[in-house]
Amino acid sequence: MKVTRRGFLKISGISAAVVASGLGFNLEATAAQGYALKLDGCTKVPSICHFCSGGCGLLLHIKDGKLVHLEGNPDNPINEGGLCPKAASLEQVAYSEERPKTPLYRAPGAEEWTEITWDEAIERIAKKAVEIRNKTWKKTDEIITSTGEKKIVPANRAEGLAMIGSAEVDNEESYLLTKFARLIGTPYHEHQARI
Repeated sequence: MKVTRRGFLKISGISAAVVASGLGFNLEATAAQGYALKLDGCTKVPSICHFCSGGCGLLLHIKDGKLVHLEGNPDNPINEGGLCPKAASLEQVAYSEERPKTPLYRAPGAEEWTEITWDEAIERIAKKAVEIRNKTWKKTDEIITSTGEKKIVPANRAEGLAMIGSAEVDNEESYLLTKFARLIGTPYHEHQARI
């Protein structure tokens, strides 16, 4: 069979049209059915991504108390259904076997991490914070006034401590963290979304 260039283009065009038509099958219904089977019996819960301060909307599909599917919320005005890689991986973060579930401690010079209790971890952190606060406390500052005179003024700050907030905490917790930072005397408190 001899096929001319024009004949080849006609056959290719007809073949493409037949394949694109789905050969008479309704492919959209098939795709929708597969999607529906995965989410059958799920409760759809709207939520917000916690990785940054963007506030992207999520739709969580929960079945038997477990997250089975996650997608962007198309009704959210911030992300309009799109998700960044961090948000798309939230299900893996929640159920990963690699996720630490207890505090870990590595002694100075040691190569291995050891599990400790939450009470031990909190006690170690509190003692270290008090030790650093006492070592780095600055009671006064020396300033030069606009007239060129040196003056000693109260400072009352701990320069060795800093507080960093997180998108994981809500407004009320952020308020308490700021109050705590002022209570322990550190002027350095920042939020991870600005870094």
